[in-house]
Amino acid sequence: MKGFFEKIFGSHSEREIKRIEGIVNQIEELGPEIGKLSDADLRAKTDEFKRRLEEGQTLDDILPEAFAVVREAATRVLGMRHFRVQLIGGIILHQGRIAEMKTGEGKTLVSTLPAYLNALEGKGVHIVTVNDYLAKRDAEWMGKVHEFLGLSVGVILNGMDNKERRKAYNCDITYGTNNEYGFDYLRDNMVLYKEEMVQRGLHYAIIDEVDSVLIDEARTPLIISGSSSKSTHLYKAADAFVRRLKKGRVITEENALNNLMRQEIKEEGDFVVDEKAKTVTLTEEGIKKAEQYFGLSNLADPENMEIQHHINIALKAHNLMHLDKDYVIKDGEIVIVDEFTGRLMPGRRYSDGLHQAIEAKENVVVNRESKTLATITFQNFFNKYTKKSGMTGTALTEEEEFRQIYGMDVIAIPTNKPVIRIDHPDLVYKTKEAKFKAVVNEIEESHKKGQPVLVGTITIETSEMLSKMLKKRGIKHEVLNAKYHEREAEIIALAGQKGAVTIATNMAGRGTDIKLEEGVKELGGLKIIGTERHESRRIDNQLRGRAGRQGDPGESRFYISLEDDLMRLFGSDRIKKVVEAMKMPEDEPIEHKMLSKAIENAQKKVEGNNFSIRKHLLEYDRVMNEQREIIYGERRKVLEGDNLRDNIINMIKEIINRAVEAHTGETPHPDDWDIVGLKEYLTKIIPIEEIEISKEEREEITKEDLKQKLIEQAIKLYEKKEQEIGEEQIREIERVILLKVIDQKWMDHIDNMDQMRQGIGLRAYGQRDPLVEYQFAGYDMFEEMSENIQEETIRALYHVRIAYKPERERVAEPTSTNRGEENKARTPYRRKTEKIGRNDPCPCGSGKKYKHCCGRNA
Repeated sequence: MKGFFEKIFGSHSEREIKRIEGIVNQIEELGPEIGKLSDADLRAKTDEFKRRLEEGQTLDDILPEAFAVVREAATRVLGMRHFRVQLIGGIILHQGRIAEMKTGEGKTLVSTLPAYLNALEGKGVHIVTVNDYLAKRDAEWMGKVHEFLGLSVGVILNGMDNKERRKAYNCDITYGTNNEYGFDYLRDNMVLYKEEMVQRGLHYAIIDEVDSVLIDEARTPLIISGSSSKSTHLYKAADAFVRRLKKGRVITEENALNNLMRQEIKEEGDFVVDEKAKTVTLTEEGIKKAEQYFGLSNLADPENMEIQHHINIALKAHNLMHLDKDYVIKDGEIVIVDEFTGRLMPGRRYSDGLHQAIEAKENVVVNRESKTLATITFQNFFNKYTKKSGMTGTALTEEEEFRQIYGMDVIAIPTNKPVIRIDHPDLVYKTKEAKFKAVVNEIEESHKKGQPVLVGTITIETSEMLSKMLKKRGIKHEVLNAKYHEREAEIIALAGQKGAVTIATNMAGRGTDIKLEEGVKELGGLKIIGTERHESRRIDNQLRGRAGRQGDPGESRFYISLEDDLMRLFGSDRIKKVVEAMKMPEDEPIEHKMLSKAIENAQKKVEGNNFSIRKHLLEYDRVMNEQREIIYGERRKVLEGDNLRDNIINMIKEIINRAVEAHTGETPHPDDWDIVGLKEYLTKIIPIEEIEISKEEREEITKEDLKQKLIEQAIKLYEKKEQEIGEEQIREIERVILLKVIDQKWMDHIDNMDQMRQGIGLRAYGQRDPLVEYQFAGYDMFEEMSENIQEETIRALYHVRIAYKPERERVAEPTSTNRGEENKARTPYRRKTEKIGRNDPCPCGSGKKYKHCCGRNA
């Protein structure tokens, strides 16, 4: 049906491009007039545009002229003039949409148009790249255009200190990576003083390789963590145990997916692996061995859940996480490899103890399990921008996800010159061995005639195996994978030279053009060889798109075997039967429409699964996101507000109201009220000396009277505390205590929500929707946390004492999120009072031990 309508009315992209053709014509018509301006007059246009915006014109009003100015500036400064299709791309980005532009169409230059236009509002534009190299390169390269026109350009790089970051964020246009923007947002919501913040709001983002950032990386949240007190002993013990186990299989596989019929499933060995579902489970025999090894009577008992969890993640580390595919070992540390781009992800760790389980498996130092201090997903972070846009070579296959999650549609923009690349049909072999022999033969043949070849692999292991095979044949080549990513741009730039052979793992859009050496076009251009189909069609399309840029010749072909993971796990049995019936030699490829269709169907199946996983994660994270918005919003008010006295008085009133309601119940008569309990509870927070009701009062007093009486006493006590400490100091103390309590309670809440979520799935057995249960439980836990914040803050304020005037001191951040300046040496502190023992009563008067009160973080 969709195809039928597209034939009559054109595709969505074609219709949308027609709508903006008129604007593009206006830009081109302004070209000669703008071209006559001097450099100074061209620069003066920036001030003119800002003035017109202040007078009430909109960005859309000035767009044609602003784009024409940028086009002229780029021509003069860079010697690059935007093509018509690049102007179309710029308009799409300004509209907050995704521009799908093929590799080599100059997306980096396209970004200068909407970046300049939106920067005129003075609220900042963030250009998001996937690594520091591209952020620095683009800021220096494209930044020349913006600086020529009078705008300031900054760049955020790993290792920068706060001062440098703040300066970069205050520029009109800022370049940086998605990780840096996200981590800075989280850290800004952990500071004690407003001037320590570095960002000035999330206004407009242009995301390069938008599918990589918003789709591929969306499954791994950003986490700022601090060290936890948990021991690493169990990780090592669980690792030693699973090494003794024997891998088995499910014998009656037709029942393997039916959890309710588990008793009918016969298993052999100690554990079984389900590669499709990516799970590993102990068999009955494995459970017996676990109970014997750890000295347990029943592994399933609630008190053994921790051991059970450690065994499960150890099994997962050994059977589903693979060295040089999912992670590498670098400088004695486990570093995650992005499965879609092949890039290393330093600073990111697998959650839920999996990272520690891998460390134990690989016999490197097992780091202590970390405590989450702050976390956010990329979905929720980028949805905080007032407007966002993106560009990539491949986005149409994920358009539904972009629409549903981000509210962005995808517009496919035609290429500047027709694509003449030849995409050959896939060649399918029975075995991997036969497939790789054919790949090496094809590389050798092309290399002999001088045609450059770019070989795409899915794993580092495959790239290194191919490298060995090529070395045996004496074929000179370069390898680009996560181990050698520092030379990424240099390797890719030379991939179009005569006779060049380049092996790349998960060849995503790398931001570097492959330009063909003179004479290569005559040899057929760049040849792309894919050694396996990726589970995402988009990644395959990215690899193909490296050839045939700007009308260059080129060709591509994928080599597949029936032993490849995609075919083995998701290909149908019917295919295997057809191939076996053909009885063809192993080294002879099979070309059949049915096979090509089956491969595409397998990819669609996996893409659908991955979308469901990301959507499911987002649905759960939305609960936390709503709560995060409230907490960060309240925190921001505290940072920006000079006087919190009214807030503190309101907290006192709310605590007293809740306490009275809880201890008086439904009955209006004072004889039935629990005054003793009320006094015991309330005096721990507010040191009210008298909570008594006289005989005379008993006849007439109401709950409201009691509340009012207690509130008046509490406020008098607080006024006394204000006089004792001083107006200026108490206001500062209120702010600091409230922020510290919010942070501590929020961190505990994140932990509690995470633990609750891990067990929420069990509620499905009671015919209840786990997500709905999670939402209700999350709401209750948030309410409880909010009440705890009030009580802890008020308790601390009533019991605070000033022994000496403290110097204002910055709060150190966790070392894993160091910004540079926080680690400067501090002046040694000389103790002015006698040291307090950990088990001594806390001097604040709370009645708790020092280690459980003010000494908790000491």
